Amino acid sequence: MKRRILAGFLAATMGTSAMIVGVPVNAAPEVPYVAGQIMVEFRGDGTAAEVLRRHGLEKGPRIGSTDAHLITVPTGKELQLIEALNRSPAVEYAEPDHLVTTATDDKYFPRQYALENSGQSFTNTDGTISVAEGEVDADVDAVEAWHLTTGGGTKVAVLDSGVANDNEDITPNVVARANFTNGESGDDNYGHGTHMAGHVAATADNTEGVAGVCPDCTILDGKVLNDSGIGSSSSLANGIDWAVDNGAKVINMSLGVRASRTLESAVNNAWNRGAVLVAAAGNGGNQNKIYPGAYPHVIAVAATDNNDVRASFSTYGAGWVDVAAPGVNVYSTFPNHEFVLGEQNGRSRGYDVGNGTSVSSAIVAATAALAWSSDPGATHTSVRATVESTADRITGTGSSWAHGRVNACNAVRCIR
Repeated sequence: MKRRILAGFLAATMGTSAMIVGVPVNAAPEVPYVAGQIMVEFRGDGTAAEVLRRHGLEKGPRIGSTDAHLITVPTGKELQLIEALNRSPAVEYAEPDHLVTTATDDKYFPRQYALENSGQSFTNTDGTISVAEGEVDADVDAVEAWHLTTGGGTKVAVLDSGVANDNEDITPNVVARANFTNGESGDDNYGHGTHMAGHVAATADNTEGVAGVCPDCTILDGKVLNDSGIGSSSSLANGIDWAVDNGAKVINMSLGVRASRTLESAVNNAWNRGAVLVAAAGNGGNQNKIYPGAYPHVIAVAATDNNDVRASFSTYGAGWVDVAAPGVNVYSTFPNHEFVLGEQNGRSRGYDVGNGTSVSSAIVAATAALAWSSDPGATHTSVRATVESTADRITGTGSSWAHGRVNACNAVRCIR
């Protein structure tokens, strides 16, 4: 690939109403779980049918690689049946299927301070980008890393609201798609997933739009959030399993949900099969844990701004948040058709800025993919250790996050 370019989500939102992590875009649902279904793991399948029959239920499909099953129940009876099933010695656990929500010479490359700002800071005012000379160098040194590797086809799964079929800067880099939502098209009509995919692997040096941190990576598009930006723990667990089955080296989850034993099982299975998992820490401006980021086998990511300090909205806590990455007013791809985030807060079709630890998570996932591609002998454990140990120890390290703000150049051991 040419290098002309070298010369040349719970308080902050993609705009003013769409929460990036942990809060639905529209009004909060009456209950924080999917109506009409629960997740159950049995201690012995031989007694499962009998236990369910007593409650007028039938055994449902297994959820991904976990031992849990998705059970259809009468709407409004979810918690009552969970309580009853958990009293049975034949049931390991029964739990709600919690809602998952979003956490948000290339033409616009100069606006991508997260990749390279050379001491310039970029701020967003009323939807525009300003440049201030001589400020903090707050980028992840992606351009320097490209001297050594640009990704080499490393597969990154983006488990989100889908990746648009009509943005030429990211669509050609999608090598597989799967839809785990009900009654939705496979396209991204919400916008969040397309934005995250662009941060990972938008094509560089094509005179169009932006460049991803890992521009020669490929994308596995797992649509686990519907066109309102909402999914479920079971759909996410199925998406994680699909990603690993399709060769994902890195799985990005720019979303949040309550703790779930089923989801944790899916995460652990993916880790044990050799994938690096990355997730947003949340946009609450507090230390409250959200999942899957808070699971031990997931890299939890906080957000920094163009002054290389913690974004005011970012969830934090060195006890469980691992690293940080830029997440304020970061430019990336959006669908070229109508999409919810554009309708709600004026995001432009094609390209625009986004905010949130969702963005930060995607940048870290891409950095992990670069680290994979730079080391033929890499493993998931070595890649995670490299990403964390080579992060820049900026202000907030040791208090807001454990290791620092990621540095792609350091992660691939490049020579400056």
